[in-house]
Amino acid sequence: MTVKDNGPHPNAFDIKTATKENENSQTAAWTGKHLQVTLMSISVGESTGLEAHPHTDQVIRVDAGQGKAVMGPTKDQLDVEHAVSDGWSIQIPAGSWHTIINTGDTPLRLHTISAPVDHEPGIAQDTRASAQEDESRSVDEPPLRTGQHVI
Repeated sequence: MTVKDNGPHPNAFDIKTATKENENSQTAAWTGKHLQVTLMSISVGESTGLEAHPHTDQVIRVDAGQGKAVMGPTKDQLDVEHAVSDGWSIQIPAGSWHTIINTGDTPLRLHTISAPVDHEPGIAQDTRASAQEDESRSVDEPPLRTGQHVI
C-alpha cells in the first residue's frame, strides 16, 4: 500500500495496513494545518532515540511488534515505563522526554499523531540516521516545522 501525503486536503486510508507495510524509519502520511500523521518502523534492537518536543503533543499507536515506551519530565528522570505491543496507545505531552525501544524480534511498526506538525510535509526517511540528519538540519526552520525536537 502506498500512502502519499496530500495534506492539508481531506484524506482517508487504511492506517493499520499502511503502518504494517511501511519500511521507512519515518514517513509523513498526512500533514494538516494543526496535526500530522507519521508512520514509523523501528528495527530490532533499535529505538526512536531519546527526545523531547517542547511544543508538540503526540499519540503513538503500536500496530505490530513489541517494544518498551520510556518517558519522563527530564532526560535524567525517565520514571514512566510500559511494555507495548499491537493495539497499545502511548500519550506523550509536549515537553516530555521519551523513547520507544523495539524489544521484539521483528520490526516495531507504529504511527504517531502529532500536534502541531512535527516533520516536513511528505518527508520519507528510510533510516533512523537520515531522520536524525533531517531533524537537525530543519529544527530552526519554523515555516516547515512548527514543533521542534530537543535531542
